[in-house]
Amino acid sequence: MEGSRYDLSELLDHIDPVQLDYQSWVDIGMALQYEGYGVEIWDAFSRRDPGRWHRGECQRKWGSFCKTAHTPVTGGTIVQIAREQGWAPPRDLGQDLGWGDTISREGDGPIVVDRDWVERREIREPEDWHPEKELITYIDTLFGTDDIVGYVTRSWSKPDDDKKYPDKGCWDRTARQLIQKLSACKGDIGSVLGDYDPEVGAWIRFNPLDGKGCKNENVAEYRYALVESDATDLGQQYAIIRELELPVACLVHSGKKSLHAIVRVEASSYEEYKKRVDYLYKVCEKNGLKVDRQNKNPSRLSRMPGVIRGGKKQFLIDTNIGKASWDEWKEWIDGIDDDLPDIQNISTVKEARPPLAPELLKGVLRSGHKLLLTGASKASKSFALIEMAIAIAEGTEWMGFQCARGKVLYVNLELDTNSCWNRILDVYAALHLDISDNIDVWNLRGRSVPMDKLAPKLIRRAGKKDYTAIIIDPIYKVLTGDENAADQMAKFCNQFDLVCTELGCSVIYCHHHSKGGQGGKRSMDRASGSGVFARDPDALLDMIELELTEDILKQQEDKAVCAACEQYLEEMVPGWREDLSQDDLCSSYQMLAYCEDKLGKRQSQTLQGHLEKARARVRQMTALRIEGTLREFPKFTPVNIWFDYPIHKVDEVGILADVDLDDPGPAYKKNFNKRKTGEEKEKEDKEKMEQAFTSLTSLSGKNTVTVSEMMEYLNIKDTRTFAKRLKRHGGFEASNLKENGVVFRL
Repeated sequence: MEGSRYDLSELLDHIDPVQLDYQSWVDIGMALQYEGYGVEIWDAFSRRDPGRWHRGECQRKWGSFCKTAHTPVTGGTIVQIAREQGWAPPRDLGQDLGWGDTISREGDGPIVVDRDWVERREIREPEDWHPEKELITYIDTLFGTDDIVGYVTRSWSKPDDDKKYPDKGCWDRTARQLIQKLSACKGDIGSVLGDYDPEVGAWIRFNPLDGKGCKNENVAEYRYALVESDATDLGQQYAIIRELELPVACLVHSGKKSLHAIVRVEASSYEEYKKRVDYLYKVCEKNGLKVDRQNKNPSRLSRMPGVIRGGKKQFLIDTNIGKASWDEWKEWIDGIDDDLPDIQNISTVKEARPPLAPELLKGVLRSGHKLLLTGASKASKSFALIEMAIAIAEGTEWMGFQCARGKVLYVNLELDTNSCWNRILDVYAALHLDISDNIDVWNLRGRSVPMDKLAPKLIRRAGKKDYTAIIIDPIYKVLTGDENAADQMAKFCNQFDLVCTELGCSVIYCHHHSKGGQGGKRSMDRASGSGVFARDPDALLDMIELELTEDILKQQEDKAVCAACEQYLEEMVPGWREDLSQDDLCSSYQMLAYCEDKLGKRQSQTLQGHLEKARARVRQMTALRIEGTLREFPKFTPVNIWFDYPIHKVDEVGILADVDLDDPGPAYKKNFNKRKTGEEKEKEDKEKMEQAFTSLTSLSGKNTVTVSEMMEYLNIKDTRTFAKRLKRHGGFEASNLKENGVVFRL
């Protein structure tokens, strides 16, 4: 564990408890207990925050911590909090990955500000000061005319405590009403808002409210977050805010030792707000601005410009500075220190082409690339993956594709250990291959962990094995996040990239189809969940079951009968082949007639037993078609296969070539089935809307798409039709219905 490498009591010296929220403070206590430290360490640390510390509280909570929690809080939490507050560990280039380490290329934002060189910016208190104009500008900048604004002018104090605290305040007027009253107040803002105590000043809420209260649940829109720092020089605060290009709507001097930056976060939900604020604070702290984390709630009060506080002015320094929006700022931040390779000119490769990775599956997959196998649940995908592992291990063909020989790791997440080994041995026997030592198996049934936790463990164990391919079966056992959310699935799929990159091998994994019929879909649209699944791998192979007609089954039965007769005659009737022509060998009628003539009664009874088993086996066989979506190679002709337990066999004869994915049936029945009820049509429209949004966001990497993009994808010509579809779906909303309007998920 990461925390075990450091003296946690020393690390606490780098953490300011005043900046912690309640949960982070409790997490530190739990981590200390888990790592074997005493409660006195936590109590001494907590005393540094007089506003939170109460005698005996640490001891009471210490006894309530669950020491056997399934996911304990470890010392790594303290290390992470210390890093967020500016501490940097000693550099160790030779450090190994920890067993529980998470591998990720997503950090907490880059270092933009060189704290040793940043020059403080001078802040001048305004001499020609008009309080009502300051407040009007603030309200007009942050709020729409019909937004309800919350503000506080009254304060109170606790017994035996000189500190003054803000009251709940008011939330009964819109921005328009306040601006009208302030415009006519002639500098007396107290006549509009109520008189305030000039010793403590006044406050205002920076997000609009719903008019029913002032808590988080009463926030109407999550537009802004507060960035405040008491621990940094004012001039440096201003300089860092400017250097970071924070998308600040209003920057207010608090009248004391901090600036209040009202930063655009433009979140569509509370969950998104929390994520964006956490990221914002981490970027600020990484760049030397120690943020007060107690201000992260969307209903938080900030200092109101245009009032006096302890003889000092609370005034507006700037409006609309930095980047224009959250998205623009986030894109800029991500681009500063992205750890990406340099841009190259074509002249560097025109003389000598860079070598391509060798082919692992000929015409399908290159070494070091990713392959996804999709198919219906319980549709023999695991058998197909075991066959692929054996084909790579032995350098043979898989479903007609030649495999390069190499060492394979099969990560089994679903079968119990003995069943897995027996299945592999059964497939080897059915393929009539000698077993080499090129296959390793990692049996993890009942012990699987999410992929972001499994990846570092996998990399550590496989680091020196020189695997050509790693097969993970199945991925739903290690899935993290919502499989329908493009952003979460993109992060999930990135773990496979990390394994490929770190180990220099191919990663092959499987996923199941979505519910419902699949015949009318493209192969890349059949996988369940986000379209990221289909677009992320370098090769996608889809297995879909074919509906077999009685004619096809009869042909296969005849073929099986001929084979059974041939095998039995070989044992019982010497020289029998001389009596039959090549055509007779392919005719079940001729073979049965010959057997009846040549075999005795007891032999005929024995043969009948063999024939019954052969016919039953045919009825148990399934037919499948493999289609591919490839990034590196041209599309191949679909491969038709039979699954004859425990192996798949390519349909060499071509009997399955003319089988349609959708059973055509009689013409009158087909036309009848095409007629959809109103409920079915509505369901289909909703699915198309969902697919359009998922596909477009997965391509762009954003959480929203424009109205014009959605209309083009759905082939909708007018906005009225699109508005109706949007309303019927109920899960999306548009900012407006113009071409540049934004569609987002509710």
